[in-house]
Amino acid sequence: MSQFFQIHPDNPQARLIKQAVEIIRAGGVVVYPTDSSYALGCHIGDKNAVERIRRLRQLDDKHNFTLVCRDLSQLGLFAKVDTAAFRLLKTHTPGPYTFILPATREVPRMLLHAKRRTIGLRVPGQPIAQALLEELGEPLMSVSLILPGNTEPLVDPYEMRQALEHHVDLIIDGGFGGQEPSTVVSLVDDQPEVLRVGCGDPEPFGG
Repeated sequence: MSQFFQIHPDNPQARLIKQAVEIIRAGGVVVYPTDSSYALGCHIGDKNAVERIRRLRQLDDKHNFTLVCRDLSQLGLFAKVDTAAFRLLKTHTPGPYTFILPATREVPRMLLHAKRRTIGLRVPGQPIAQALLEELGEPLMSVSLILPGNTEPLVDPYEMRQALEHHVDLIIDGGFGGQEPSTVVSLVDDQPEVLRVGCGDPEPFGG
């Protein structure tokens, strides 16, 4: 049976954030809000937790997880960022975007795109997500909370509780979530390429 924390969306309670991070560090799978939709997250490099998320979402081993980072300096540990990419990232983070970038050696192999050695990274602006990342001190491995058979993410924390209370360790209720996932932008080549249009405006990237 999962735990269910009601955390204030603008002023997260430090005590509950601390407890949530203890669950993550102990190998737990958590549902938490981002500035796009709710997401499933776990500790970076935790194979068991990753497998649980894969089973829950019915994902194959080709599906890329995203590393959700606290800020650009943390993101820079896991991705190779040239000057042009840095300017774009500085302008558009934090925000509802996932950026595909060449990965550094810090990234666990199971997270890499097998052929291109790339990784998806995010810096969310959502206060609960930021508080979790601040307390954790490292990125969260995440995927959007879109359950098998659905095309859109779950938005109501009570519905999440009904669907997932026997499958995850913690559900964070931070109010209703968004219905769209993040906009995905590749910064691997010279020109940015919008791979998926979500709730982030694709216009600045030529989308």
